[in-house]
Amino acid sequence: MDFATRWPEAVALSNTRAKSVCQALADIFARVGWPSDILTDAGTNFLAGTMKNLWEAHGVNHLVATPYPHQTNGMVEKFNGTLGAMIRKFVNEHSNDWDLVLQQLLFAYRAVPHPSLGFSPFELVYGREVKGPLQLVKQQWEGFTPSPGTNILDFVTNLQNTLRTSLALARENLQDAQKEQKAWYDKHARQRSFKVGDQVMVLKALQAHKMEASWEGPFMVQERLGAVNYLIAFPTSNRKPKVYHINSLKPFYSRELKVCQFTAQGGDDAEWPEGVYYEGKCAGGVEEVNPSMTLGRMQRQQIQELCTSYAPTFSTTPGLTERAYHSIDAGNAHPIRVQPYRVSPQAKTAIEREIQDMLQMGVIRPSESAWASPVVLVPKPDGEIRFCMDYRKLNAVTHPDNYPMPRTDELLEKLGRAQFISTLDLTKG
Repeated sequence: MDFATRWPEAVALSNTRAKSVCQALADIFARVGWPSDILTDAGTNFLAGTMKNLWEAHGVNHLVATPYPHQTNGMVEKFNGTLGAMIRKFVNEHSNDWDLVLQQLLFAYRAVPHPSLGFSPFELVYGREVKGPLQLVKQQWEGFTPSPGTNILDFVTNLQNTLRTSLALARENLQDAQKEQKAWYDKHARQRSFKVGDQVMVLKALQAHKMEASWEGPFMVQERLGAVNYLIAFPTSNRKPKVYHINSLKPFYSRELKVCQFTAQGGDDAEWPEGVYYEGKCAGGVEEVNPSMTLGRMQRQQIQELCTSYAPTFSTTPGLTERAYHSIDAGNAHPIRVQPYRVSPQAKTAIEREIQDMLQMGVIRPSESAWASPVVLVPKPDGEIRFCMDYRKLNAVTHPDNYPMPRTDELLEKLGRAQFISTLDLTKG
């Protein structure tokens, strides 16, 4: 896309290897001329040696966008979304030969005035309105007759004046649109920065699903390259440092050991003060809940009564609920019976101990089912073990639920304005 006129170009390719991309770009620039500067994303096909030789041979300055933030090349990203919607609309109503009508779709885009410039890309490139099907129909209705030929010098002069006037007006419209867009962006924007040595989390796209992303880390800020770009190092791996935009970074806070008690800055029996009243994880039951003396007398009494009335909830011994049942739908699959994994004598003793404890608590029972999955012991950071089952082969034939569990991050966002927040550990240990 041309930054001055918003003129787009698109080519349908069977692959995106560097050689194919080079040929497509060379065909485009053979028609419109080679640019002085070109901005691309950080794809491997744009950074390959073949592409580098192409830029050097034609004197093109290659600029690379910062990974992941779309604002770096927002003009092209926005056009990609618009063109994708146009192609989907055509495919849904006609057929899958969208590559044959790609140029017609581009023609329609170029003929529409750009909202920021006030002119269509076609007008800014050619200095006149595009003659499309509707324009031809209009001329036929109005009984249009072609004007006699004009002098070539007068035609060139009028064309230059038209382009000069159009570009000046487009520049003014663009400045007004940018001011308005900046005002809307600044309403919710907040300035953030990191220092060298800070630990951060990085938002990275998943390898299997590029449209999904997850936070990874912690990593370390090695260098600040500008107001919004940072060079991030990966101390625990052999990966080279990589540049990330600040929108893809957030500070990392290490988890500290919390004391199992109720705390508050001040106490008043008439009103609960703002603050954290319970935080952390305790090893005992309700008897280990210790309300802080900074709370009022009535408040401490209310906490004691509340905890006592729900004493089973605070118990460290897992229980069995009858409020909900879950059935695993394996369809018509044959029963899967996986032999137990070989384990050390110490691990075997731990497995037997865990089984006996769960039998006594009533959370499991002996089974004679034809289905069987092996046990896996996962060590925990505190030195204990987590008793797990390897259900991978069972999951492969299981029909997923129609109502999956809600996303954890969405649930946490709903808690943003809550006055009281409590957490429950529904796993053993």
